[in-house]
This record gives sequence, structure tokens and C-alpha cells, in this order.
Amino acid sequence: MFTGTCHSGISGTPRVALAQAGLAPVAGLAGSALAGGGAGLAALYGVLVALAVSLVLVWRERQSMRHPEWDQHRLFKLFLRTGIERLLLLVALLACGLGALKLAPLPLLLGLLLAQFAWLAVAVGRKRNN
Repeated sequence: MFTGTCHSGISGTPRVALAQAGLAPVAGLAGSALAGGGAGLAALYGVLVALAVSLVLVWRERQSMRHPEWDQHRLFKLFLRTGIERLLLLVALLACGLGALKLAPLPLLLGLLLAQFAWLAVAVGRKRNN
């Protein structure tokens, strides 16, 4: 249902979460240096939103791996539930950041977009290692 493990023993999803966690301070500092503290905070928040959404996937992936007895029907329901949970978390955190915290929208979305590129970077890195 989810990604497999690579030669280092860490599956792709936790590797993405680690990449996003490492990217968070870089995005915050870069945003602050380029456009000021408010933009840096917004970019940091965007990366952290992407990290939170990825961590939900890591949690559900580990849950499914702990239950090898689950059949395909149950795993498919978990797959759908995970997608819905991730979407709702994304919308809630974006609403919080843009609404309640009044963060700048462009740096926030750029931080989110940058963190999503971690998925691509990990996928490309896995292909080269295989």
C-alpha cells in the first residue's frame, strides 16, 4: 500500500519527513534574509504544514506495517482514510496560518511548495541508488 524500504532500511515516507524537517530552518532563514522576518516565519510555517501532512502518512504507513494480517479491503479503506485525513489537516493548518495567524500567503505557499519538492528529491535519490 505504501512505499517500500531502500537499502538503508528507511522507507521513502520517513525519508521525506526527515528531508522536510531539515528544510524547515533553511526555509525560515532564507525567507527572513530575502524578505524579512514575517516572510521567514510564513515560509517556515508552510514547510511545517507539509511536514505535519507527511507525518500523518508516516503514522498510517507504520500502522499498516504492524498489521500484516489486514486484507486488501481494509488497507484500501485505510488508504482512503489517510488521504482524507491529510487533506483535512492541510486545509485546517492553512486556514490557521492564513486566518488566525495572519501570515503572508505567498511565502507560506512557497514554503509548502518547496517542502513538497522533498518528495521529488527523495524519489529521484532512490532511483539513482537502485
